[in-house]
This record gives sequence, C-alpha cells and structure tokens, in this order.
Amino acid sequence: MNSPEQPLPMFDEVLLCTPQTTAEQVGLFLRRCLIPCSRGEKIYTMLYADELSYDVSCKAEELFQDLQRYNSSYRLIILCNCEREHSYIPSAFSQYKVHMIPQRPHAEIQQYLQHHYRVTQPLSSAASVFKDNMCVGIVSSRRAGVGK
Repeated sequence: MNSPEQPLPMFDEVLLCTPQTTAEQVGLFLRRCLIPCSRGEKIYTMLYADELSYDVSCKAEELFQDLQRYNSSYRLIILCNCEREHSYIPSAFSQYKVHMIPQRPHAEIQQYLQHHYRVTQPLSSAASVFKDNMCVGIVSSRRAGVGK
C-alpha cells in the first residue's frame, strides 16, 4: 500500500496453502522464489503455511534449506495463523518470525483494493454485475445452503 500504483501480486507469486497442498506444489513455488533468474523484484508469499501437512512441511523446509544457498536475495513472506504457531512451518522458521498487525485502517485497505480490482471498461466485462465495476466480489449468507 506504500506504492499505490504498484500492481498486486501475480498468480505465480502467491501460494494459498491448505491441508491438501502437495509437496510438488510447494516445491514448484519455492523454486520460483529461490532459484535466481531475471524476473525482477517479485515478492513471493505463502498464505496459511501452517495448514500444510507434516510431511509436506518437512519436505518444504528441506527444499528451502537446499535452495536458499543459491540465492541470497530472495523475497519470501510466509503468513500463518497465530493460533497455530506451534505447527511445523511456523516452528521451523521461528527465527524469522515477525508479529504483524495491519497498520492501516480497514477503510483505507478497502479503497486500495478497490483501486486495483476496478475494471476500467466494464461494457464487455462480467465485472458489471458487481458493485462499482469490481472484478472481484464476495457473496455470503448468514444461512447455510441458500445457493450462494
């Protein structure tokens, strides 16, 4: 948010982890992050890495240790749920841990995201169905099973 015109991360820069995420998926992601090449200054982010299975987490740490020797200028952020700080990945990377609290007000964060997710020419876009021509929307319901 410090650079409002900077684009949001691309699909290859973010790995959304779940218990079903495989070691192969994590390995491909870490290779993109840690093998030096001329891709610019990308910032790679693993979201919810604490949800990885134990086996996948072990393999991820091992691969990270092997690959980081080849690149000292990588930029990797691993986000975990603070309630699961004793799972494998947060424990393995604990020496790098930084507790973070959002520094910007909720309304400012929303405005920043609206700037990046607004479609400029909505005439031929499905974004016209969302409020203010957004290309991303959240549909929710307080009741389960109502077709959302």
